[in-house]
Amino acid sequence: MRRCHRCGAEWDSIKRVPGVKEFCAHCTSYLHCCLNCRHHNPAYHNQCAIPNTDWVGDKAGTNFCDEFEFRIAGAANENTAKAASARGAMDTLFGDEPGQSDAEKLDRFKNLFGEDR
Repeated sequence: MRRCHRCGAEWDSIKRVPGVKEFCAHCTSYLHCCLNCRHHNPAYHNQCAIPNTDWVGDKAGTNFCDEFEFRIAGAANENTAKAASARGAMDTLFGDEPGQSDAEKLDRFKNLFGEDR
């Protein structure tokens, strides 16, 4: 699904990419922007996987990049679900129980290593 980077509302259109000045109907942020592009990656120089693109200072603002391709949001949701599942498995493994206060967690940690409070 193609979703707005800001509010997550789905962009439903027959067009492949949004127009340069097109904005989200829910939050009015620009859709043709770096943050919605599949090539955007903060780890790269210029924050774009395509090395010859022009620098864009405002990643949430509209741009005229010809390389723009809308990011598919479904893959990110899968990774989030996998991360939550892994975190739940780790919490179960190490005895982290829901609703436990930080003080109780600290006590369990200290008891694990035989430290007295």
